[in-house]
Amino acid sequence: MAERKKQVLVVDDEASMREMLGIMLRRDGFEVVEAADGRQGVELFMQADFDLVISDIRMPHKSGIELLREIKQHSTDVLVIMMTAFSTTEEAVEAMKLGAYDYITKPFKNDEVRLVIAKALEKSSLKRENTALKAALGERYSFSNLIGKSPIMQQLYAMIERVSASQANILIGGESGTGKELVARAMHFNSPRKSGPFVPVNCAAIPENLIESELFGHEKGAFTGAERKKMGLFETANGGTLFLDEIGDLPQSMQVKLLRILQEREFRRVGGTQDHPLDIRLVAATNKDLEVEVSEGRFREDLFYRLNVVRVDLPPLRERREDIPLLLDYFYAKQTGQKHLPISQDALDCLFRYLWPGNIRELENLVERCLALGWNRELTLDCLPAQLLGKKSTTLQLLDDIPEEGFDLEAYLGDIERSLLLNALEKCRGVKKATAKLLGISFRSIRYRLTKFGIDSGDDDEE
Repeated sequence: MAERKKQVLVVDDEASMREMLGIMLRRDGFEVVEAADGRQGVELFMQADFDLVISDIRMPHKSGIELLREIKQHSTDVLVIMMTAFSTTEEAVEAMKLGAYDYITKPFKNDEVRLVIAKALEKSSLKRENTALKAALGERYSFSNLIGKSPIMQQLYAMIERVSASQANILIGGESGTGKELVARAMHFNSPRKSGPFVPVNCAAIPENLIESELFGHEKGAFTGAERKKMGLFETANGGTLFLDEIGDLPQSMQVKLLRILQEREFRRVGGTQDHPLDIRLVAATNKDLEVEVSEGRFREDLFYRLNVVRVDLPPLRERREDIPLLLDYFYAKQTGQKHLPISQDALDCLFRYLWPGNIRELENLVERCLALGWNRELTLDCLPAQLLGKKSTTLQLLDDIPEEGFDLEAYLGDIERSLLLNALEKCRGVKKATAKLLGISFRSIRYRLTKFGIDSGDDDEE
């Protein structure tokens, strides 16, 4: 399909100027409509979808300034270039204040006009791409794209929707791999700040000696190697949302400074003397129990209460197992473009039994692993890694108390032993000698135990 030609409206009371611009623009591949004065220009503008308007400033019936005002009232996105034949630039400056892209002075060279038009259309294209990208991001991180139909997820969606429009600080809790950043992004792109930046920061990933400079920026000469002024991540997030992941790993020296920023809503660059206003919405996340961290003196209590204005807790995957098929299809489609992941009932039952210590991230890695190993028909038990094949997870939870109805001690201990064997085999890539060494038992013992539990790890390696 041929690309639509850009449409240009040329408005000038001089017929020779309209004709000259019309010929040039048509040769350059534009569709051109001409108007003899500002009043006719407004009428024609309302009848079509123009990409660009080129207008003289001084015209009878309606001036170029009046035309510009009416255009901008109708559409702020249309680019307008003004022309003036007078030496004074006062009217041109006024036009710029009203939203004109640029102005050119008559007489002008054709190449000069072409350059201004090219820059104007490039800016317009970038603006449309940016708008489309933000719309796509908003759709990607909308609540409907948080995968899950389980009752616990439906409650979570309702909670997120309620708090997204708020300016209150949010604390997201949940185990690793439960999708805390995805929820933070969804909050941002469904909030009044969605046109502003979303800046994610992993507090655990920044070295302690660099974290202050990374967060707050620094002035030139603030320390050795600070050769120029640097904007920090707080400043980068101005007007938008700052997402502080792994907030429980923030050093205590930085906890004090973060508390001050949240109280005063201003920050100071390292080496600076001036405070700068800060307009951000703060969303923090942690996989730690911050109440415990506070009670043991590792996290400031006053900062915890500042962050914990609204609490959102994400459920682990083992508490929403009915969402596993949906998530499998989602990750499969993401990798292959196909909608439904074929999976045997035995394999699906195995996934339902597993405790998923790595949560959604571990499930996504499983799909990637199976595809990388060449699986392309049906996901079966043979495709699954060793730690998924046991009845219990490799991070088997110990009983806090003996159930009143009793339980099978031998089976329970057997599950623990099998789980540890599978875990050790996975770490040692199936090499029995290395597995035995890792578990502190003999090679003969590892062979006996593998046989006992019916685990086949391949050919024996030599003693």
